[in-house]
Parts: sequence; structure tokens; C-alpha cells
Amino acid sequence: MREQLASIISEATAAAPAIVTRPDFEAFKARLSGPNGSLTSAMKLMASVPKEEKPAAGRLLNEAKAAIEKLLETTLARVEHAEAAARLGPPEDPTLPPPDDQEGLAHPLTKVREEIASVFHKLGFTVAEGPEIESEWFCFDALNTPATHPARDMQDTFFLPAQTRCAGTSKHGSEAYVLRSHTSSVQIRTMLARKPPIRIIAPGRCFRRDTVDATHSANFHQVEGLWVDKGVTLRDLKSVLDFFVREMFGNSAEIRLRPSFFPFTEPSFEMDLRSPDLGRLSNRWLEVMGCGLVNPKVFENVGYDPGEWTGLAFGMGVERIAMLLHGIDDIRHFYANDLRFLRQFA
Repeated sequence: MREQLASIISEATAAAPAIVTRPDFEAFKARLSGPNGSLTSAMKLMASVPKEEKPAAGRLLNEAKAAIEKLLETTLARVEHAEAAARLGPPEDPTLPPPDDQEGLAHPLTKVREEIASVFHKLGFTVAEGPEIESEWFCFDALNTPATHPARDMQDTFFLPAQTRCAGTSKHGSEAYVLRSHTSSVQIRTMLARKPPIRIIAPGRCFRRDTVDATHSANFHQVEGLWVDKGVTLRDLKSVLDFFVREMFGNSAEIRLRPSFFPFTEPSFEMDLRSPDLGRLSNRWLEVMGCGLVNPKVFENVGYDPGEWTGLAFGMGVERIAMLLHGIDDIRHFYANDLRFLRQFA
């Protein structure tokens, strides 16, 4: 039996390299371990082996069976690899250009943000940036937002886990971290780092616990502005916003300011836009942003003398401006990564 099993393994090992297709493999496997296969026939001889020789014969059969199974496994893997390679075709030449000749393009929100920044650059505003994870002091307290304000509820703001604390300075104490709900915190950081005059815009990503629908997203983008100097008045605010709207929406666009309330500005306004060039929204007053003159308490929080300095502030959603500019009716299009949508803005 030893010689017979050795012969079976030797013949199978010699024949395996010639197996290149799945039918060849199935026939090869049947010749070895099928009902009439050579290994199957050798195993049937166990019935005629004397009792005292059965343990040794059993070990030989198990060793032969393991060797044949390993050979079949290796052969099948080689056949499957060859089949996959045949389906894929010849290897790609990495020096060739990609089959898709479309060039990369900026996201529509990026393009609108850059256009907004370009408009304010003409008025002397520079870009300032800050972290997306903020302490409560920068996001709320420094902006004169009281502890009872709804924006500080966990239903509205993303708070990090309670065990995560911000060491802060001795003045601010130990505070919780939040995902910023506006880029107004950048205004605070800028005023703490610099002395007036200041004229900045703060573009960036923000987060709120909004239910996602056609006009709301838990992740969105803002551009906020701050101008601090001596003698900044409501007339300056109106002039800045008039210029911005006409640059973005054309000379026919007009604005109006409606009294409102924000804890960081006093007086505060909602700015509405009207333009004959907005398609189905033409000639309708549309709320676009909040604005106002900087609250003196905010100046006190950053060490500015409100008797010496005055300022204006405003904030708008980049998605809101982009939707008006391009007639987009669903904010979710911006985040779906659908090239059919995105390539319209190339």
C-alpha cells in the first residue's frame, strides 16, 4: 500500500501544473478522489488489510489524503487566479492617462465661499480661521450668551462627553467642549489676539442638532464678519451689506433690515434680500443673514474699551447663498457627492 499511495501522490503532483481551467480541475479531482478515483480505490483496500496492520495503513492513508487535499487546494487557487486575471484583461500601464478625462473641480460650496471672500476682500476684510471644537466660553459666554439661552441646550448643540473638559485659562476655568454652532468664536479669538482696528471674515464649518431636510443640515458652513474701529455705525453696516449683495446678486438686488435679537449685537437685525434675478424667488423678500452692531458687553469680555471702540458683525450660511445663486432647492445635494450635480458648477 505504501508504494501504491506514493505512486498516486507522485502522479498527481506531476499532472497538477497542466491544469489551467475549471473543467480540467474538476476532471483531475475526480480521477483522484471521485467515486472511482485512485485515492478512493486505495482507501477501499483497508477492508482487506490484516487487523494488526490497520493502524499503520490508516496513518499512511491519512497522510496521502492530506497531501492530495493540499495539492487540490493549491491547484484550485491557481486556476481561480488565472480566471480572474483573464476577466480583468492585461495589466494597466501606469504611465497611460486615466480613461476618464474629466478634470477635478471645486465643490460649489467652496466656489461660493471663495466668491464671498473675494467680495469682502475688496472692502479690506481679511480671512481669519479657528478650531471647530471650542470651549463654552469662546462659543457662548464671551459672546454674551446667557446660560439659559436655548442654543446652549444639548438638544441644539453637540456637546462632547462630560468627562472631556477644557482646561482653559484661570479666568475661564474648566469648561466643556462643544462642536461650534457658529464661527462667531473666531471673532472672539481674533479680538483676544489683536488690538483694533480689525476687519475680518470668518468662514468655516459649523454643527447643530438639526433634523436633516431640504433646508437644514447638522453640518453646514458659515461666513461671519467683524469690523471694529472708532466710529463704526449702523450706516457702515448697511453700506457693507449693500455692497456685498450687489456684488453677489447684481445691481438690481436690494436689502432691508428687520429688528431682531442676538445676544452679541445691539441693535440686532435680520437682513432680507430681494432681487428680480432669482427665478421663482424673484422679487420676494428672503431672509439671508443676521447682523448688528457689536454689543458693548462683548467688547468688555475681550478687554476692549466700549467707550473707545465700536463695531459691526454679521453672519450668513454659505449653503443659503449658494442655493439662491444657483436655484438649488435642496441642501442635501451639496453633500450627496453626485457628480451629475457637482459637474454643473465646473
